[in-house]
Order: sequence, then structure tokens, then C-alpha cells
Amino acid sequence: MGNSFLVTTAIPDPGLQLLSDAGRVTVLPEPPDYGTLAALCASGEYDVVLTQLRDVMDAPLLADARVKGVSNFAVGYNNIDVEAATRHGILVGNTPGVLTDATADIAMLLILGTARRVVEADRLVRDGKFLGWEPELLLGRDVSGAVLGLAGFGRIARATARRALGFGMEVLFSPRPPGDRPVSYQELGEFAGKVRQVPWNELVARSDFLSLHVPLNDQTRHLVDAEVLGRMKPDAILINTARGPVVDESALAESLRNGTIAGAGLDVFEDEPRLAAGLAELPNTVLLPHVGSATVAVRSEMARLSALNAVAIAEGRTPPHPVNHLARA
Repeated sequence: MGNSFLVTTAIPDPGLQLLSDAGRVTVLPEPPDYGTLAALCASGEYDVVLTQLRDVMDAPLLADARVKGVSNFAVGYNNIDVEAATRHGILVGNTPGVLTDATADIAMLLILGTARRVVEADRLVRDGKFLGWEPELLLGRDVSGAVLGLAGFGRIARATARRALGFGMEVLFSPRPPGDRPVSYQELGEFAGKVRQVPWNELVARSDFLSLHVPLNDQTRHLVDAEVLGRMKPDAILINTARGPVVDESALAESLRNGTIAGAGLDVFEDEPRLAAGLAELPNTVLLPHVGSATVAVRSEMARLSALNAVAIAEGRTPPHPVNHLARA
């Protein structure tokens, strides 16, 4: 059992036990800063580092790293320069396919919570300002019959569509904004005849709720900027459970302040854990601390998959869920 694993943040069972069964495990007592992480990766003491989204594994760090691989405790891996990792012979693994329903639940929660002003209502009661039923107290908007626009139409977007259809929403989608590609009737499967594809510009203009479900890349960074926000309906609500930098958060805060759009429900932020100036003070928002995958079952499965990836890489095997492929693997 000569394998050695560096875990930047403790993960749930059964992850740590799987790693312990396969070798020596070092769990850092607190999340490392960039310099600390770089030094640990370059030390030659570890075969695999098990990372979180906040752990930046960029090209300079990977160039000096003396590890076989990186196992990311996440589906996304925009914190890792995969091209640089491949160039330096470092395998990368992730945990796909386990948080679809949990994240779709959060997207639907944000739709309902913003529509019915749940945060404002909760605060009113807790502050002792609820004086009894009133005809015009905290009037929200109907979800049933509203238009839900899905930016992206992958697994989480489809799961969100399934839920939205159950609430009687009209569902439109654009599969790869800001570009486009035709989605065939056959590809739609269960959604054929129930949802409709429209171009990105039309999706922006028609949506009562615009929900983001795209990966973060050069094309989608600031996909929703001041110009896009300005083309949304004044009573529209933006929902983001994808990645924070998909939205220009400062432009969003300004749009919410000046009434360009009516509200926003966010589970992710552009510069987590920091928020754009003034965003937290705005009443027309629901702000969650990146809890899309935060159920006991989902986090446990993420821990299992990330540990299995790490063990496979340490043993010289291709991980069950590889992000990249090396000739030697």
C-alpha cells in the first residue's frame, strides 16, 4: 500500500475509507491557499490530489506538480487546466451524473422562491412585522402558465424541464447559447411535443424565468451581461445553478437595483464566496451558498466516485470517470 493521497478538504463517507484502504491519506485541516497547494503538489509526497472547485490547478502549478493525477470532487472542472494536466502526464477525474435531480430541485426551488418572494416573507415573520392576513401583502407572481427558458438542454436542464412541466409552465430551450444547433424530434425523446427550441435571442426576450444550465467556457463566460439583461422582460427573473461566471454579477446587481429585471435566484456566484457589491442587500433575490448537490445521498456518491478515481489513478489505471486521457493510461 505505497499509494499516497492528498485531500484538500475532508469528504463524506465512504470516500475517506476507500482512500485509506488503498494507501496513506493526508487530509488538510483547512482549505489550502494557492501557494500551499502548489508546494504540496510539487513535493513528490503524493500520488493523487483530491480537490474541490475552489482549488486552482492552473498551468504553472501543474508544470511543477509531481503527482499522477487530480480527482475533482465535482462534476465541473473549470478549476483545473485540463490541457496543461494532459501535457504534463497528469490524469484528471470528476464525478458526473450524480447530482442531476438534486440540482434540478434547487433550480425549481429558486423559481418558486423568487416568484413567491419567500425570503422577504420569511424575514417579515421573523422580524415580528406579520400583523395578519392582508389582501395585498407580498404579492408574487404565478409560476403556472409562465414561460421558462432553459439556456442549455443537458441532463440538469432536462430534469428541470420535467419539473417545470409538472407545474404547468411553458418550456422553451436553447441548447448551446450563444450559438445554436438543431435538436431533432428523436433527440428530444420524452420532451418531444412538450418543449420548444428557440434561438438564444428569442429565449432571452420571451422568458419569464431564464434558467442557466451551461458549462463555463470561453463562449459562456458572461453569457448573461448587461446587454442580455437589458433584453429580458422587466418582470423576468434570472435563475443560475450552473457556474457563477456565466453571469456578469455586477451588471446583474445593477439591473436588479434599477428594475431592468424583477429578480434573481442564485446558487452560484462569480467570485465565490464573495458577492458583487450590493447584491446581498437586494430584497428581490434568493441567494443560496452553492448547495445544488447538497443532499446526503449525492455528496456520499460524489465522495465514492472521487475516491475510486483517485485510487485508480494511483494504481496506474484509467479512472472510472476520466476527464482526459493519456497514452500511458
